[in-house]
Amino acid sequence: MTYQQPMFKNEELKDKVIVVTGGGSGLGEAMTRYFLQLGAKVVITSRKLEKLTATAEKLQKETGGEVLTVACDVREYKAVENMLAETLKRFGKVDVLVNNAAGNFISPTERLSARAFDIIIDIVLKGSKNCTLAFGKHWIKEKQAVSTVLNIVTTYAWTGSAYVVPSATAKAGVLAMTRSLAVEWAKYGIRMNAIAPGPFPTKGAWDRLLPGELKEKFDIKKKVPLKRVGEHQELANLAAYLVSDYSAYVNGEVITIDGGEWLQGAGEFNMLEAVPQELWDMLEMMIRAKKKE
Repeated sequence: MTYQQPMFKNEELKDKVIVVTGGGSGLGEAMTRYFLQLGAKVVITSRKLEKLTATAEKLQKETGGEVLTVACDVREYKAVENMLAETLKRFGKVDVLVNNAAGNFISPTERLSARAFDIIIDIVLKGSKNCTLAFGKHWIKEKQAVSTVLNIVTTYAWTGSAYVVPSATAKAGVLAMTRSLAVEWAKYGIRMNAIAPGPFPTKGAWDRLLPGELKEKFDIKKKVPLKRVGEHQELANLAAYLVSDYSAYVNGEVITIDGGEWLQGAGEFNMLEAVPQELWDMLEMMIRAKKKE
């Protein structure tokens, strides 16, 4: 399948330095791999250095690219400043920030403690704010001509969603920040965009969200008009385009990549998808008969 293959074939990201938060696994790892294949130097961060190191060794072996690992708790602004300093110390510059670090769990909201709510808000919204502010201040101070922030949000950032209220709240904030700074910081050469993925299953995250038999009971593919989930390479292709110079005129956008999932849920009569052909034939005959009366 073509969509499982890399979109760019050459060194479209050559000499770019890209920081990917939450880059040690899942979609962060997939994006990092592709950025390296396209010639970028990549810094991956998370709180667990051991996990980062294993991922970096694997990806460097696969791609021949250069990866720097920096343990960083994005909830702490000083930790983010240190991560930026380590990046500059190693590479002398940074061109792109990908705010990918996230947390989520499914629960009735009334069962959540205030602390549980805060954990998600702090990682997703506060973490993205900390990284964006630190990097933005650096770029503005250095008068860097071109720089890019790519935020990974979700389709329920604009619709909201029951049972993942902390995540929906935080992602909506990140989306608002994306669109606001796209206007305010464009004069500094900083582009701000976002990707809103639908279901792109990753073992760790999806096992936590849908443990045990829940994964079988709630077949995500049935909610998607294309009847499949996303391939990690598809999202990596989109991310590579948005951080590349090819997208230089794209600013303040959120691009949905979900196979039409959220639109299927939004349409007033989309549930009629379940009507069998035989019943449609019967309904058509009834309508025609009524017109003849």
